[in-house]
Amino acid sequence: MNERPWFTQTRWRIAGFLALAAALNYADRAAISAVLPALRTSFALSDVQLGLLGSMFLWCYAIASPVAGVLADRWSRRRQVVWSLALWSAVTALMGAADGFLALLLLRGALGLVESLYLPAATALLADHHGPETRGRAMSLHSVGLNFGVVLGGAFAGYLAERFGWRSGFWVLGLAGIGLAIASGFFLRDGPQWENVTAAPIRAVRPSLGEALRYLAGVPSYHVLLAKAMLAGVGVWVFLNWLPLYFREAFNLTLGAAGFAGTFMLQISTVLGIAIGGWVSDRAAAGGAKRRMLVQGLSYLAAAPFLLLFLTHPGFTAVTVAVSAFSLFRGLGQANENPTLCEVIPVQYRSTAIGIMNTCATAAGGVGVLLAGILKRSLGLDAIFAGISLLFVIAGLALVVTYRRWVERDLQRARTHAA
Repeated sequence: MNERPWFTQTRWRIAGFLALAAALNYADRAAISAVLPALRTSFALSDVQLGLLGSMFLWCYAIASPVAGVLADRWSRRRQVVWSLALWSAVTALMGAADGFLALLLLRGALGLVESLYLPAATALLADHHGPETRGRAMSLHSVGLNFGVVLGGAFAGYLAERFGWRSGFWVLGLAGIGLAIASGFFLRDGPQWENVTAAPIRAVRPSLGEALRYLAGVPSYHVLLAKAMLAGVGVWVFLNWLPLYFREAFNLTLGAAGFAGTFMLQISTVLGIAIGGWVSDRAAAGGAKRRMLVQGLSYLAAAPFLLLFLTHPGFTAVTVAVSAFSLFRGLGQANENPTLCEVIPVQYRSTAIGIMNTCATAAGGVGVLLAGILKRSLGLDAIFAGISLLFVIAGLALVVTYRRWVERDLQRARTHAA
């Protein structure tokens, strides 16, 4: 047993760095949501064009994610994290120089391509360094970084846009990421020779894509996680893209206030839920790894009803309550997602599995963002937000059924395959 204080251990130093990188990852992708009103004014954009800016990122991210996952299973995960961080930061800085809708659209696509390299490698790198006893908390710390980044991107970009123009936020965030990439050598290293779950050596022979896909095709629990990722991805990305504009239009807030309100309430409760969820996940898994999936399913079912409040066309206080409660339970469930995946999938296929899941989530999210832009005028954002509750009910029920029927068999198969 390691007697060193936790904050001096390599595995937690890696988790802390990745949480910071994750914050910048989501800050850079979310920053554009806070400046949509300014972009609409500067370039005379329609709601559909604004929706396309969100969808272009998600679709390019989705297309590249499987390739990113395969790469992370076949070469240095540490290097992939660092290259992704450096490249997405450079693209973010370039967005500050965009001179029209086409340039923004192309740069959003490029951002999706290079950011897709990060999550499969970073999540698998965490799993390489953290076994079942700390995996939930380590991945929750990483998820806290991701969700805090949305607040950072939205509030910071909105604040700078009001004072220095909408371009300034992209420049500052991009330069910060390049600096972090330069410092990465002091914090990151590839996984140890021995994998914590099975105490079996990681083989030098890398699996082929065909081997990975054949294995993943036979894991019902993974299929349900993919479906859940698509359902939740629609809801989460619709919120991230359109909530700041909703506050701007419904309550006549300034750009900075709308960017803050549209990200802070959504994400601070998610961060709290993830922090609690990481602890709950590890405690639940002490009685059996399959319990992580049950916690996730019940959390999603608890989150769904709060969004129905949007059907009443609520005031600012009611929106705050609804969004915060929904985000708290969603975060609690989200904390169990990657630990569950890393336990039903053997180490040599994890990045590929994560890459495919990212594709499903972001492709569905891109469709949702664009549909919201198309339906916004006829239905209104209140009805669109309320409809997300149904998606979370379906996802929650699917997870509970999987907990009862398939996950134990898949866990045993993963242990046997890894050994």
